[in-house]
Amino acid sequence: MNLYQLFSNMEKIDPDIYGRIDSRRKAIRNFAGIGGRLALAAVPLALGGLLNKAYSQSAPADITGVLQYALTLEYLEAEFYTKAVASGIIPAGAPTSALTTIRDHENQHVAFLTAVIKQLGATPVSKPTFDFTAGGHFATVFTNYDVLLAVAQTFEDTGVRAYKGQAGVLMSNNTVLTAALNIHSVEARHASHIRQMRRARTNDATIKPWITGKNPGGITDDAVQKSYNGEELTTQAGIDLTGFVSASAASESFDEPLTYDQVIAIVQPFIKQ
Repeated sequence: MNLYQLFSNMEKIDPDIYGRIDSRRKAIRNFAGIGGRLALAAVPLALGGLLNKAYSQSAPADITGVLQYALTLEYLEAEFYTKAVASGIIPAGAPTSALTTIRDHENQHVAFLTAVIKQLGATPVSKPTFDFTAGGHFATVFTNYDVLLAVAQTFEDTGVRAYKGQAGVLMSNNTVLTAALNIHSVEARHASHIRQMRRARTNDATIKPWITGKNPGGITDDAVQKSYNGEELTTQAGIDLTGFVSASAASESFDEPLTYDQVIAIVQPFIKQ
């Protein structure tokens, strides 16, 4: 396979492809390195993964659109934690302290994204009206602490994957990309902490600080499962990791991004208008 000719042909079709994935030299070097370790039959699969990395992003297609989308998600989390802390059902001490801190983080994310969108000359989207029961799926969300934590975990796990799914659109602006990655890592810490709170409360060792396969961590509801579907992948860049570790460990080692459409499908039940 002539990789140089292949990438030259791809560049003629899409002059921006290296901006989507990497520099030309580095893309070829990385791909050649992967291909050298794979059986020839697996090379098209690796190339498919590379192209998927370049083109899998869904709408929105520009930075402002991504920020508006992120702002809507942060509105959701900020209002959720504000109502959670005010609910009076969170045990005093460490649990209240943790959720209060997360509430403050989410409100700071809202303030930051609002300011950046204005700096870009756009008007921030309005905050939707939320239904944190998701149409009755979680009717006791603010009266049952375990349900509250389950919804919180779902929001955080979804947020981590949602930010990752839009990173490619933000690559043209390093400042915005860096800020988005800073938020992404904080959301990941929130997700881990909420999971550990649930594990400590239920004494359920199957609830880990990270996602295993597409297991929602003991939460059984169709409205939640969508947040975890796709996390069970054990192949990365065409390399089957189960040749080195268990399927569970392979899936835990990588978070999979969610597309815009997937995230909208997940959060839609929580948005009234």
